[in-house]
Amino acid sequence: MAGSGHGRNSAAHAFGSILDANPDALLALAGDGTVTLANAAAARLFGYPREELAGRDYLNLLSPASRAEAEHLIQQLASGAEAFPPPRGITAVHSDGTEFPAEVAGSRIPSRGRPGDLPGNGQAEFDDGVPAGTRLLLSVRSTSHRQAADADLREAMSLLTATLESTADGILVMSSDGHVAGFNEQFLTMWNIHAELLRGDSEEPIMRLIGAQVSDPIAFAARLQELEDDPEAESHDVLDFKDGRTFERYSRPQRVGDNIVGRVWSFRDVTPRRKAQEQAHQAMLNLAAQAEKLRAMAFQDPLTGLANRAVFNDALAEALQEPRLKAVDVLLLDLDDFKEVNDILGHQAGDDMLIEVSRRLRGCVTTADVVARLGGDEFVVLLTACPDADEIAACIVRCLHVPVTINGTVLRPRLSLGLASLGQDSVGPSELLRQADIAMYAAKAAGKNRFLRFHPDMMTALVRRTDMESALQLAVPRGEITVDYQPIVSHRMGQVVKLEALARWNRGGERIPPSVFIPLAERTGLINEIGAEVMALGMVQLAEWLGEDPSRSLSVNVSGVQLQDQDFAASVLTLAEASGVAAYQLVLEVTESVFFDADCSLIKQLSTLRDAGARVALDDFGTGYSSLGRLQDLPVDTVKIDKTFVSMVRTGQERLPILSSMINMAHSLGLTVTAEGVETAAQADYLTALECDSLQGYLFSLPEPGERLGHALRHAEEALQALKAR
Repeated sequence: MAGSGHGRNSAAHAFGSILDANPDALLALAGDGTVTLANAAAARLFGYPREELAGRDYLNLLSPASRAEAEHLIQQLASGAEAFPPPRGITAVHSDGTEFPAEVAGSRIPSRGRPGDLPGNGQAEFDDGVPAGTRLLLSVRSTSHRQAADADLREAMSLLTATLESTADGILVMSSDGHVAGFNEQFLTMWNIHAELLRGDSEEPIMRLIGAQVSDPIAFAARLQELEDDPEAESHDVLDFKDGRTFERYSRPQRVGDNIVGRVWSFRDVTPRRKAQEQAHQAMLNLAAQAEKLRAMAFQDPLTGLANRAVFNDALAEALQEPRLKAVDVLLLDLDDFKEVNDILGHQAGDDMLIEVSRRLRGCVTTADVVARLGGDEFVVLLTACPDADEIAACIVRCLHVPVTINGTVLRPRLSLGLASLGQDSVGPSELLRQADIAMYAAKAAGKNRFLRFHPDMMTALVRRTDMESALQLAVPRGEITVDYQPIVSHRMGQVVKLEALARWNRGGERIPPSVFIPLAERTGLINEIGAEVMALGMVQLAEWLGEDPSRSLSVNVSGVQLQDQDFAASVLTLAEASGVAAYQLVLEVTESVFFDADCSLIKQLSTLRDAGARVALDDFGTGYSSLGRLQDLPVDTVKIDKTFVSMVRTGQERLPILSSMINMAHSLGLTVTAEGVETAAQADYLTALECDSLQGYLFSLPEPGERLGHALRHAEEALQALKAR
């Protein structure tokens, strides 16, 4: 018997060692659920000494929510329906009351007790070391370590799902055996496919649906076969649909390590981009057609239809070189007090006046070689082999001095005409035109509305002009150069976005027109000093206004003479920094003529300013012709459509493809567009409908000095509100 007891103790000791060596918590249970034996791992897991676990109801070690799940497991084990039921997830409770996730499994322990052995207090043992009355063995394992991994996995899957569903592309993943492995909702929407079809066993319904949509189902199927034959191939092509849509299709193999397990398809709807390309192509075709018209107009004044300066200069040079011609006459005329027509009645009335003058002028000189408009209100007539040029000049004065009704106002055009003729001494084209110019100014000085033939004594007029030049030399030091501002508005934004600074010369109480002193300043080089003064005054006076809104800009006219100064760009940026004006708030306006013979230095000046953030606007766009063909190569950001084109809009019902083509061409090159000379609401509405970016003209405000800037801004805002209310 002693030997037998020693054997049982040895067995129990061995059994206990085995239990303690197990990393999982092991609980031996009696039939009533009482713990009869616990290993060291159970003590560590639940935080109780092993002796306190014995005799405890195992349900007390679980959270209330998990007890039903555990009892179900116990019932399965007790019934013997399944020898090793699968583990179950539960929530266990530590001795300190904290809960933790765990996994529980169990098995039955066959009873091998001998007759006469009694359980007693539960500590009696079988000969194999198992406490008497023990029926079940539970294995409990903490799963806390899995939470972080599970959370990472859920986060990764959530991110993957969100990415697939947020992309604008339709995604389809096919396994190598031809089954659908995944897709997003965008794919279903793009192809109008129900998810049930993708989950089916046959791909025939899907292929029929796709074949009914694509323009070339045979080519579609052939491409699929090519990729099936070459699993490693990548594909990028375009699909056209019968309903007009266009998809970009991209496919690449899906790899897991070095193995190809399927193929990923990506579909992108590029229909808007294709249509935009088609529209751009059509716009270019329209532009080409309009370019032909513009080339036809290259030698024609767009407002009056007369020849322009280039045609006249060529014809005069040719006439003076023709030896058989003994009579060459130049008649240069300028309308008297034309500025008053613009100031009182507006630029539209002024343009109407110029058109009527040109019509009458053509009627007076039907035998003229050339009748041209040099610019503004200045016209010139070239006569060759004319027997009596004086009679022609007198006829012009009489014909034009006939009343005309413009906008309900009766006006009587007046003009001063200068006549210069080829004499015994040979002269060049510019000199003959200069003589006619001197005679014209002499006619103005003699009382206007007359003609005078050039005489050497008229050089006194040149002296007077020299006097003006001398006075202009002192205009800046004397503070006679001032700045007026005209608002430039954005109809879309409903506000003033720019102010254009305009130079003014007040000489002894007389305001000299810019059309007079600006050309003089350019000829004498004084434009550099005057331009710098205008720019400095503009920045100082508008610094506060510009600082209130970074989107506001100051626009300043820049002459080609100024751009020839190698320090021009640096001077502008220095002025801006000193005034506290950001470079990106500066817009420098140049005319197309600047680029006719533009050298590298000029381009460099503009590029330097643009690199610093300033913008360049092409002023009077459409009146020149040398730059149109290479507009995309010029360093400009904005084009300003000349008012002569805006004036074509009268009722707002016109169809003016030239205007729309100009705006479309500029937009296609990434340029913004400003329309000048907007004087009526009909013009503003018409240009806004063509998506012109900004508008400028008397409709919004006259140019006003700095002290009346508030008035100009209010007037512009009121005009914008009135337009929106239409």
